[in-house]
Amino acid sequence: MIETKNSDTFIDEVKDQVVEWRRFLHQNPELSFEEEKTSQFVFDTLQSFGGLEVSQPTKTSVMARLIGKQPGKVLAMRADMDALPINEENDFDFISQNRGVMHGCGHDGHTAMLLGAAKVLSQLKEQIQGEVRFIFQHAEEVPPGGAREMVAAGVMDGVDEVIGIHLMSFLPIGKIGLLSGPATANSDTFDITIFGKGGHSSQPEAAVDPIAIGSQVVNNLQHIVARNFDPQEKLVVSVTKFHGGTANNVIPDTVKLGGTVRNFSQEVREEVPRLMEKIVKGVTEAHGASCQLDYQFGYSSIVNNHELTKKVEGMVQEKFGNDYVEHLPPAMGSEDFSAFSQKAPGCFILVGARNEEKGIVHPHHHPRFTVDEDALAIGVKIFVNAPFELLG
Repeated sequence: MIETKNSDTFIDEVKDQVVEWRRFLHQNPELSFEEEKTSQFVFDTLQSFGGLEVSQPTKTSVMARLIGKQPGKVLAMRADMDALPINEENDFDFISQNRGVMHGCGHDGHTAMLLGAAKVLSQLKEQIQGEVRFIFQHAEEVPPGGAREMVAAGVMDGVDEVIGIHLMSFLPIGKIGLLSGPATANSDTFDITIFGKGGHSSQPEAAVDPIAIGSQVVNNLQHIVARNFDPQEKLVVSVTKFHGGTANNVIPDTVKLGGTVRNFSQEVREEVPRLMEKIVKGVTEAHGASCQLDYQFGYSSIVNNHELTKKVEGMVQEKFGNDYVEHLPPAMGSEDFSAFSQKAPGCFILVGARNEEKGIVHPHHHPRFTVDEDALAIGVKIFVNAPFELLG
């Protein structure tokens, strides 16, 4: 491994600026596919470092390439930049200035950390073997997601390995979460429309009640998990929407249902919509109604490469100490980092950002979500050391 001389000094020098960047981004959040000012800020900041080839692969994404002085592999490092449609309820002095939009998932911190790493590594260019590719991704929060667009634009062409970092509210400050194999779930969505026959509530025999039929559909969909797969198979089918009717004394013509499906197995993933269509069609036709199922495959499971994860764990133990490592189970949440890790061996790293003593305890997507800013320096240090550990 190449000696990372002076890297800790450079990291210390950039720490305060990383916090400032994070707070600026937090004050100026933009929704998925609308990150125009955010991407311009990232583009201009990267340009100011010098020694980077900066481009915009898509309208609201940014990529920078750092070509080392010595030949070698290509490592991509990714941060996401988009915010959420949440009205922030925090009371610190850098809350969102864009009412109804909030960085409620830590993407402001991810962007700031990768900017900090880019600044440090641009000063260590002489020591780098190969290429470091900094990917600032748009639209992680809204499927089909920005990662697919960036991959289609060629940002992963020639990449040998890819890593990403996510700040986590369930993991305490001072812990770095790692796991090998499936890390997040496949995440798919469905929408069901049931077509009945409306009528007066006093004469249900003259109608085909889509609400009563829809209720049976909801109950029967639970049999997909309970009676079609091994109980040890990790699978969740959740109906989260049920809309129908406009008046208390009117049976409506239609109802609309919707929800999500989470799992880890590609075989199970492909079987669920077949079973769902069979169940929905069977229930509705049995009661004289008809249906329409719209099933959308969303983000795929992130599968952390075993060898790469092992190398990352060794780096964490060396640079931070054994106490920092937290081995985690797979999560049923989803993330479109999977689009990058399907193109090259990947490792998705979770950095603890919870601090109960500071009252930083709220979950992701909560109006009072925030992160312990001491976690930012941890993320920068991982990003800075990764090229020396993985490219050398």
